Order: sequence, then C-alpha cells, then structure tokens
Amino acid sequence: MDPCSYSGGMTSRTVAIIGAGPAGLACGRWLKREGFEPVLYEQACRIGGQWSGDPVCSGVWPSLCTNTGRDMTEFSDLSHSPGTPLYPSNAAMYEYLLRYVDKFDLVDRVRLRTRVEHVEAAPGGTWVVRASCDGEVREERFERVVVASGRFNDPVLPTVPGLCGFAGEGGVIHTFHCKDPVAFRGRRVLIGGCAVSALELACEAVSQGASRVVCANRRQRYILPKNVAGVPIENVIHTRLSALVREALPLPEVMEELKAFIVRACGTPERYGAPKPHEDLLAAGITQCQFFLPLLAEGRLNVRPWITGVGGERVHFGDGSSEVFDTLVFGTGFRLHLPFLSDAIRKALALDAGRMELNDFTFHPRLPGLAFAGLFQVAGPYLPPIELQARWIAYAWSGVRELPTADAWQSGASNSQHLPEHVHHMPSLTLAFARNAGVEPRLEDWPELADALLLGPLLPAGFRLSGRDSTLDAAARIRMGGSTAAAERIDSPERRALLRKFTERRRNLALGET
Repeated sequence: MDPCSYSGGMTSRTVAIIGAGPAGLACGRWLKREGFEPVLYEQACRIGGQWSGDPVCSGVWPSLCTNTGRDMTEFSDLSHSPGTPLYPSNAAMYEYLLRYVDKFDLVDRVRLRTRVEHVEAAPGGTWVVRASCDGEVREERFERVVVASGRFNDPVLPTVPGLCGFAGEGGVIHTFHCKDPVAFRGRRVLIGGCAVSALELACEAVSQGASRVVCANRRQRYILPKNVAGVPIENVIHTRLSALVREALPLPEVMEELKAFIVRACGTPERYGAPKPHEDLLAAGITQCQFFLPLLAEGRLNVRPWITGVGGERVHFGDGSSEVFDTLVFGTGFRLHLPFLSDAIRKALALDAGRMELNDFTFHPRLPGLAFAGLFQVAGPYLPPIELQARWIAYAWSGVRELPTADAWQSGASNSQHLPEHVHHMPSLTLAFARNAGVEPRLEDWPELADALLLGPLLPAGFRLSGRDSTLDAAARIRMGGSTAAAERIDSPERRALLRKFTERRRNLALGET
C-alpha cells in the first residue's frame, strides 16, 4: 500500500470508498468482483479502522479482544488463521484484515494517510472528492462514492457540572482514548457509562490493580456475558429465528421471552450487587461483559447512580454520596462524524436535524451514486451484516439487484437512524441486507440444514448457499459449523416457546387467519 498513490484513472466504473476499515474493505472486495474500480481513502497509516491500532481512528487498548466469537467475526470467504482463539485479539483481527486485503488484491487500491476533506455532487451525475495526503491536496471525480468512515471515532463526553475542572492526576478521558490501562494501577478510577466499552475497561482497571473502581450509570441495564457454557452468546440469541419472530410476533412479547432467557442464563444485576433494572427490558436496555457481574459480586467493583457534579478531585452522585477519584473514564458513546459531506448532502440526509435518513441504512433516492456502509449500530457481530450490505451495494450498482425506488421511499420503506445513539437488532438488519442482495436462503430449499439455519448462529457461509456468488462448499461449512452450534446451543423454555408461537403464527398466516 503506497500512501497517496493509485495508478487507476477516471472511468465510468470508478468508486471512491472513504475508509479502509472492515466496511470499506468489504465494499472494495465486492465492488471489484462486480467489475468496478474502487479506490479506498484511509486517513490512518494502515488499514483496519478500529482494528488498526492507529490512534487516529482506533479506540482499542493493548489487551482488547473481540466480544463476539471467531466464527461470527469473519467474512464468508476467509477464515481466521489456525489456532486463533475463540475470541480473537485486536492484533489477530488486524492480521485477518491484512490477509483479506491480500487475498482480494486490494493492496494497490488503498491510499494511506489520505484524509477526505470534501465530497459533493458534480455535473453529469459524478462526484467530486477532495483529499489531502502529506500536505498535498487533490480533487478527483468518481462515478460513485461509498462512505465507510466508521461509526465510532468521535467520542462524546457527558455534560456534568464541574467536569472540566476535575483535579485528579489521571484526568478525564473517554474510553476511545484509553490506550494504557496499566496507568490505572494504584489509582481510584471512576468509569461512567454502562455500554460494553465502559464495563470492559472497568474490569481491565481491576485486573491492572486499581485501588478502587466505581461505575456510574444513568440506568442499570441487564448484562449478558459474552460466553455461556462455552458457547458465544450471539450463537444463542442472534439467530435467524430471533429475527423472524420479531416480524411475526408483537415486540413486547418477544422482549419478555428474551428477558426470561437472560434471567435464566445469568440472573439479574441486583443479585450481584447492582441496582435493580427496569422491569421492561426495552426501557432498561441490554449490555454485555463477561466478568463485570462476578467482579461486582466479589466487591472488587462498585456501582453508583449517575454523576451530579464534580469539585476538584471529588465526584458527587445522584444518591447524595461522593468520593475522591484520581481518574475519570467515560464510555458515553460517539457522534456520527461526517464533516466532509457537502451541505446539500447533509440536508438530504437530515444530518443536521439529528437523523440519517436512508433506505435500509444504505441509499437515498435523491443521492444516486452515493452509498453508506457500516455506519449503523448493532448489538452483536458486525462483520456478517457489513459484508451483506457491501454485496447489496455492489449488486445494486452493477444492475444485478434493483435499487430502492422513490416510490418505496415515499411509502415508508426508509429508515431514520436517530443520532447519536440508535442500536439495531443485528439478526433483523442482517436478514434485511441479505434479502436486498437476494441471498437469503429459503429454509424449504435446504431441509437438511433447516435446524442450523433457523436456530443456529447467522454464520456468514449461510448467505453463500443461494443467489449470486453462491459457493459449492457453503452447505458443508454450514453442516460443520451450524450442526455443531445446534448441538452445543443453550436450549431453553423461552426459545422453544418462541419457536412454537412462530410456527403457529406462520400456519395461521398460510391459512389466511390473523
């Protein structure tokens, strides 16, 4: 990868891809497969996005591992190296993406250290991209543009009275900027937030020998471990069945079944010493961390209400208590940061109104030739929906699949992603992209795989069974991975109840009943 350079010229098939993280690389691979000429702009010194470790765009710390299992943290056409742990390290993920770039011959299409400064529509249905590299600014025209610049690179600190005057020696940082948790050793650390990164860093602070670790949050969420009985939790809850029952059954009923599973699998937070969450799972929310609840039960972590103010080194909480801390760390989310988009694009997307209006998070009817990839938030694995979204973009632009129509947009088929925080159901989003790409396998076509496809994990190979780019070995890979997952899955009364209700609902619909 030669920084700033690319030998290709402007043709009717050129595509600028902004970002060379997993979404940008997947788009490059599939657009190239459809005969396009992609050019990937990457502001960091190497590819990989969050997995690059480059402080420009990466929020990983040295010991961070994936919170989703190996088989669901890969693309459909490249497995992890032999010996990779069930939860790959950030270094293993970077090595995996390097192999992906090499396998699909994307090396010479990536421009490193190249920051996109402006994108706007140009006459003739083309797009102008202005970018800088090592002080040199260049403008180029492309037929199409994919924005894949990442969802988690503009951290948000909360508004707390006195926060800017905090006097602790460790200062105030966001989890995104926490590169050296060893610095927590011997310090009193407050972690603000209840999302995955906040809880993971709280556990990291304990393991690094912090003298005291306290977590403060606005609402107590239900907490799932990432692994139960040796099975990655997404293999159990992020299945095709979970998406289909959301389509067939009332959401409150589905959430009640999910809550029952969570309570049965790992209990509720108050049993470990945390506040009692809201009875309604939708109101409380769900987060994930393997060790948080056990450490809380052992008294090595503590939980407080949200912060009401800061004075010097002392932090005040909503219950009237206060403590002195050395370091404040916040895992309080990210803004969607797309400063390079022109005013006209921002207006069409309603970005400045706090939304991002797209058809299935990808296309806008008034912005032909522009697509967005990987900018959604999901609870669960990212690579399967990212790959399917990339395939849909490539197939739609090559004419294999139809682009969303303006009529579909007007009829309400668009999605309005509220910002800065809107978390989507991973299986539902995955199936939406698969259907748009025309690669969702029909259960009736694969009776011998029905159990694995319905109840097992949404393995990437499951979307290479039929449709464009199907592969001869996909069924065997599903049998090997899906049947093992089906045998090892944590079955439950909740899952069986959902399956019964789903089956009954499908039967009634087939008979024309409601």
